[in-house]
Amino acid sequence: MESHESDLREEIRDDAEVSRIQEDYRQANLDPATKKLLDFAAKLTLTTKEISRTDVEVLRATGFADEDILDAVQLIGYFNYTNRVMDSLGIDPDPGMRYKPE
Repeated sequence: MESHESDLREEIRDDAEVSRIQEDYRQANLDPATKKLLDFAAKLTLTTKEISRTDVEVLRATGFADEDILDAVQLIGYFNYTNRVMDSLGIDPDPGMRYKPE
């Protein structure tokens, strides 16, 4: 999240909301569908083996089409992959992507 913080700040233009999202997205002023998608992303990232058909059904019931879910899984998987590669090799992010505290 930190490497994309500036993009998020630019997109939503609300520093307090960005801070809430960073601290706990569940407490942020996000729409229910976004929170469900973030729940799914967190579960896929942190407890991959616990993902089940029920998780996909929750997204469908929230209004996500199968194509949306596939896109999400591919993006989440890609970012998890690249983060693990960079972490395991000790590669720092591009200086332009590094978190810059104010």
